[in-house]
Amino acid sequence: MPHGDDHVERVKRLAEFIALKEGADLEIVRVAAELHDVARQSGESDGLEKSARNHALEGAEIAERILIENHNKEFIEKVKHCIASHSFSSGVLPETLEAKILSDADKLDAMGAVGVARAFMFAGETGRSIEDSLKHFEDKLLRLKDLLNTDTAREISERRHQILEIFYKRLKDELSEF
Repeated sequence: MPHGDDHVERVKRLAEFIALKEGADLEIVRVAAELHDVARQSGESDGLEKSARNHALEGAEIAERILIENHNKEFIEKVKHCIASHSFSSGVLPETLEAKILSDADKLDAMGAVGVARAFMFAGETGRSIEDSLKHFEDKLLRLKDLLNTDTAREISERRHQILEIFYKRLKDELSEF
């Protein structure tokens, strides 16, 4: 699953690394990363059919219900903002450093070799063709590096973006060979 537990764990590790380098509140970042795709995983939002905006906004509401018993309102609101604004196309801009970090970590996991693998895992789940996957590279994946918010994420993205470009070009070349 391209949005499964392994994705959440990678995003959490990336987010924690970036938070430490950028001086963010590590607990907010950690909890937001752990819950950022909760709507996709809980079955309350079908990640294959609903828009990214819906999964991010629904995830923020689900996170509130999960956190309400053990956290104060201010903490919950900060986590909710991180989750609501993490998605590429949610329409909610990350306003806090912690939200920017979660957004960056999620984008970084869509880049590099892992990003290529996830793109084709998603293609397999949805029946998307190779040609449609190339369009996904053009429309989203190859643009992610320009959407990053933190210096740390931009540094990490350099090699990952190169891998995306190399793979995209090679696949495009092979598809047009004969």
